[in-house]
Amino acid sequence: MLNNEEGVSGSLSRISLARLGWRRGVEDPVEEEQAPTYLNTTTNCPFLVISTDKLSAQYNGEARHGYDVGAIQGNCAAPVRKLLYYFEIYVKDKGQKGYVSIGFTDQHFKMTRQPGWEPNSFGYHGDDGCLYHGNGKASEPFGPKFTTGDTVGAGINYASQTVFFTKNGKLVGSTPKDVKGPLYPTIGLHSPNEKMDVNFGQRPFVFDIEQLAQEEREKRQTIIEKVSLPLSVSHWIVRSYLLHYGYKETLASFDTASGNTFPPVLPTPQENNSLDIVSYALDQRKILRQKLREWYPQLVQDDMSTICFLLHCQKYIELVMKGMLESAVNYARSELTRFFGVKYLEDLLQDCLALLAYEEPAKSSVGYLLSLAQRELVADAVNAMVLSTNPAVQNPESCLQSSLERLLRQLTACCLERRLLNGGQGEIFCLHKMLHGGKEGSW
Repeated sequence: MLNNEEGVSGSLSRISLARLGWRRGVEDPVEEEQAPTYLNTTTNCPFLVISTDKLSAQYNGEARHGYDVGAIQGNCAAPVRKLLYYFEIYVKDKGQKGYVSIGFTDQHFKMTRQPGWEPNSFGYHGDDGCLYHGNGKASEPFGPKFTTGDTVGAGINYASQTVFFTKNGKLVGSTPKDVKGPLYPTIGLHSPNEKMDVNFGQRPFVFDIEQLAQEEREKRQTIIEKVSLPLSVSHWIVRSYLLHYGYKETLASFDTASGNTFPPVLPTPQENNSLDIVSYALDQRKILRQKLREWYPQLVQDDMSTICFLLHCQKYIELVMKGMLESAVNYARSELTRFFGVKYLEDLLQDCLALLAYEEPAKSSVGYLLSLAQRELVADAVNAMVLSTNPAVQNPESCLQSSLERLLRQLTACCLERRLLNGGQGEIFCLHKMLHGGKEGSW
């Protein structure tokens, strides 16, 4: 007896919908991260006076020792799902000694210390131009000093895992970012009459952060382009994709246009067998919708199979789309009720039946079922089932994706792994967005 919970080994008959690429509903957009917009007055030390808009600070302490610094963080941590994060300060008055600093600190930072004087913190200091990181000891000379009238910036480059600093629109330098947890943009003041304004992006930056982002992307692209890949390999990958999905006319045009331009790739026996498999039933797959029961009765002889369920659902959906609601109800009673209780099909079944509850189903939460993507899912599933009937196929699940799709899955997995190695920081790779012409975020 077949297991209704999972796909059976060696067969695609009861394969789960997830393995066929089905996802419930429209993919939710990535929630936008909160970014700092003002200074956090709930945790700042008593040595600062903060303006009513929470974007300016003035030191009002006596600066007698190292623990009466006036430090303050942004209202939240720097966002991490980005290529870069950046903010700037404008030094309105360096005060008596110019002990002004800018940098990043963690959530446990003491607000009576300068950024860079405590663990998990970075600080670029105006009085000596030095970079401090975690222990209060200055590094080698890092950059120029800064004073009244200067605009100084601090940023995080998640691609290179560095913290960088700027002065008056020019990059000063960077240092390795060895802190994996959240970091807060932070400023420090430590002598009477020091004043500064903070720019979290509410107005244009002096430093061209967009240009830096573009340079980072070009650097990444240059690395990719240095990887040597024979044109014949990419030609083979595209051709195998067209074969897999039975795009006969496009394949013929592709071969005609290619001619003898590309030298043949010498496939391994396994790859050669793969080409034979995807070439299987190319003509028949072209007009499959009309001939399914006639040519491949084994696909529909199990009336509880996943493919039968998908075909019945799609016919029901098409009736709803045409406004033939009575016919849709009758069809559901005769063909879909048998799938009640099949656990791995229940989500799609519930959504299909829910279409009848809406006057305008296309605008509802189950409206995704009326999209072209749902039709393509069913067509791709049928295509995979046909390929799996080839006697030469040893592993039916190899028919689920083409070589190109497996490469794209690997690309997505590698990008995810890279972010995980960086503590979940950096731009999120969205394959669907990239393939549909979506542009990457600004920075």
